[in-house]
Amino acid sequence: MTDLVLSESLTAARRRLEAALADAGRPAGDAALLAVSKTKPAAMIREAHRLGQRDFGENYVQEALDKQAELADLGDIVWHFIGPLQSNKTRDVAEHFAWVHSLDREKIARRLNDQRSEDLPALNVCLQVNISGEASKSGVSLDELPTLAEAVLGMPRLRLRGLMAIPAPAETLVEQRRPFARLREALEALNARFPEAHLDTLSMGMSGDLEAAVVEGATLVRLGTAIFGERQRFH
Repeated sequence: MTDLVLSESLTAARRRLEAALADAGRPAGDAALLAVSKTKPAAMIREAHRLGQRDFGENYVQEALDKQAELADLGDIVWHFIGPLQSNKTRDVAEHFAWVHSLDREKIARRLNDQRSEDLPALNVCLQVNISGEASKSGVSLDELPTLAEAVLGMPRLRLRGLMAIPAPAETLVEQRRPFARLREALEALNARFPEAHLDTLSMGMSGDLEAAVVEGATLVRLGTAIFGERQRFH
């Protein structure tokens, strides 16, 4: 992808999000783009940064660390870890990311909390919910969600921000909205149960269902292909 094409695709993604917010009756800027840069080279991230993008999502720890080192001169990039997180990778994530979207186990939460340096701000975390109940998907169930949320709220080096989900694919806007509505309702229930938490984040919606997610209150929309083109290994 050339710099010109990246500029055009990023502009188109921003306009799509702006249009979705307007159609949903929400204020401009009420949701932000998270550019999913996994498998994309650091040079593309650098160009997206030059074009004003600041939030980038990575799925693979070592790949992300390599890119972070190459882009260390860009001090205002906000790195989000959005993939499955294994116990042996928690220290790297705790030390090198500002956000984790895929937290679904107390064990992983405790490791992240214990390994987060006191010199860094608290690590922003979203709890991943298996909103469609798929056996193949990561995420905590809605029934287990309050218990996990309560545990994370007691961890001083973590800051619980909200919820994330990747629903099963659906064809129509109506069908796409249903799981996002359930996630929004789950966030509202957590805020009613833990009012001191002030949970403010719904990480939901990708290239195929952005509009449905925005209608239901998404605050971070994860777009990869729509910004960077088809995936390929960068190394």
